[in-house]
Amino acid sequence: MISEIIAKLQQKTDLTYDQMNSVMTDILSGKTNDEQNAEFLSNLAQKGETDDELLGMLDKMQEYSLKVDTKNKGTVIDMCGTGGDKLQTFNVSTTASFVVAAAGGIVAKHGNRSSSGVSGSADIFEYFGYDLSLDPAQISEILLKHNICFMFAQKFHPAMKYVSNARKQLGRRTAFNLLGPLSNPAGVKNQLVGVFSTEFLDRLPAILKRKGAENIMTVRSDDGMDEFSTSAVNRVCILRDDKVLMNAIDPEVVGLHKSKLEDIQIKTREDAIKSFVGVLNNTANQAMIETTALNAAGGLIVANIADNFEEGVPIALDTIKDGKAFSLLEKFVADTGDISKLKEMI
Repeated sequence: MISEIIAKLQQKTDLTYDQMNSVMTDILSGKTNDEQNAEFLSNLAQKGETDDELLGMLDKMQEYSLKVDTKNKGTVIDMCGTGGDKLQTFNVSTTASFVVAAAGGIVAKHGNRSSSGVSGSADIFEYFGYDLSLDPAQISEILLKHNICFMFAQKFHPAMKYVSNARKQLGRRTAFNLLGPLSNPAGVKNQLVGVFSTEFLDRLPAILKRKGAENIMTVRSDDGMDEFSTSAVNRVCILRDDKVLMNAIDPEVVGLHKSKLEDIQIKTREDAIKSFVGVLNNTANQAMIETTALNAAGGLIVANIADNFEEGVPIALDTIKDGKAFSLLEKFVADTGDISKLKEMI
């Protein structure tokens, strides 16, 4: 089966949804080998993935994943990026997720260890003693209690182990980098997604719309971040009320200061932890705090808490300044991890 599919891809022939769904069944069941998987992913990337192909892959990934049944009442969201921008910035999406949750949102955070940056979301949660192997039922209770939880991608997508060697062998982006953020185990229908290419700004909302998504916002900044940046204009696509709109968000227009990328870059894992805590307790530099606030504003919009960035940015900044964001972190770590790790930093 996969040999025929690889031959089609080599001839630049697009696969149907059913063909992709079928070959993904073989791949995620371990019926194909590393060499075949690498050849499949490489040829698919060289041809260029269609929306039907991406949807076929995504549906099969989710079919093979563990699921979290959320008990919260309200709009549950996720915030994450495709990664791979190699800009070595602090972990913006994890930090912004705590701000959104402290401001009244519900964040079922899905993530992994870093693939190209200094520290991924999993590394931060793990540092503070969060058990990355928690079962779905335990995570559902954490989300209900704190309005934020973390779902480790490697735990919730066990079948992805069959493609890990092929991905390492290729050493470059594949369709899975794009699909990872879209395969939230809690099945969220509201999401802020950072993308590595402007090509996917409008394509991802269109794909997720076919899966019943409600509020989807995709972003890529002009300085190359797969997140909102305060050092450049941000290209944004928003799916809301079944309509898809393109927009450009200038940080200065929504009341923030223009920063330099170097102000939010870090070098070590220790820097990553310090910047995460520093933003939440309002001691980090202005650029880190305002970058977090801008991303949190995007989260507050998809969470139906803010109508626009002019409304969302002040809510996010106030949530940091009045201590709500850090208070949430303290309670979360005390309940799910090792509070001494946090206390030794303040």
